[in-house]
Amino acid sequence: MSNDTLYEIHDTRFRSLIIKNARLEELYSGCRWAEGPVWFGDANQLLFSDIPNQRMLRWEPDGGVSVFRQPSNFANGNTRDRQGRLVTCEHGTRRVTRTEPDGTITVLADSFEGKRLNSPNDVVVGFDGSVWFTDPTYGILSDYEGYRAEPEQGAQNVYRLDPETGDLSAVIGDFRQPNGLAFSPDEKTLYIADSAASHDDTAPRHIRAFDVVDGKRLENGRVFALIDNGIPDGMRVDTEGNVWSSAADGIHCFAADGRLLGKILIPQTVANLTFGGPRRNRLFITATTSLYSLYVSATGAQRP
Repeated sequence: MSNDTLYEIHDTRFRSLIIKNARLEELYSGCRWAEGPVWFGDANQLLFSDIPNQRMLRWEPDGGVSVFRQPSNFANGNTRDRQGRLVTCEHGTRRVTRTEPDGTITVLADSFEGKRLNSPNDVVVGFDGSVWFTDPTYGILSDYEGYRAEPEQGAQNVYRLDPETGDLSAVIGDFRQPNGLAFSPDEKTLYIADSAASHDDTAPRHIRAFDVVDGKRLENGRVFALIDNGIPDGMRVDTEGNVWSSAADGIHCFAADGRLLGKILIPQTVANLTFGGPRRNRLFITATTSLYSLYVSATGAQRP
C-alpha cells in the first residue's frame, strides 16, 4: 500500500499524529484471527493471540515470530498488570487469568454470582491494580473461537475485579456485545466498544464513554463515536487523549471530543492494536491473518 492511499485525513489535527513517509510493515501472516497485542518493553517483544488456532505468538525485532503458548484456551485480549505480569482473557475456559513470573497461571475470575462467565474478551488494568474486562458471548456462539454453549449470565456485562478483596462487580450491563476497552490517560474516562453489529446489522457499532467515579463505578454513559465501516473492536489511547480504534477498513482515530480525525487504511479487517517500541510510538496492529506495524507521531499512554 502506497503512502498516498494509507491515510484519510478528516481533520487537520491528524497530520501531527502521523508520519507521512512511514511505511506499513507486515511482520507476520499465518493467523486465522489475530487479536490481543500487548507490548513488553522490558523484554523487547510483543505477544498476541491467534484465537481459532489456539495459540499465543511472540514477535521479537530480531527473531521474528515464535509460539509463546499452545494450546492457549482460545486466548483473546491481553494486557499487563501493575507488576508487569501478563493478564489474559480466555474464551475456551471462560475466564481471566494472570501468568506469574515462573509461568504458572492464576485464575482471576471465571464466574459471577455463582454462574460461569460468557467469554471474557478484552481487559485493562487501572492505576490501583483493578482489572476491568468485557464479557460478550462471542466465544460461546460457535466452536470456532471457543466452545459452543448457552450463556449462564443474564447480560453481557463489563466487570471490575477489586485488587484488594478479589471481589468481582458488574459495573455496566446494558451492552449488546461489549468488546474493546481503554482508559483515558488520567483514568477519569473509560471507553468501551459495543460490537453487536458483527452479528446484527441493526445493532450498535459505536464506542461509549463513561465517567469513572472513585475508581470503581461508571456513570454518565454516552455515545462517544460511531464506526462508519465495520465495528469497533480493540482500541488504545495516546498521551493526548486521542482514541485509536479498530475498524473494518483500518484504524479510526478520534479526538477526545469524539471528532473523527483520520483513518489509517489497512488491507485487512483490524481486530486490535497497541502502542509499543522503545518510545511507544510504533503501532502494532492485529488484522485478520496478519500482524502489521506502523510508526506514528503519537505516543501511547503509559499503561502497565
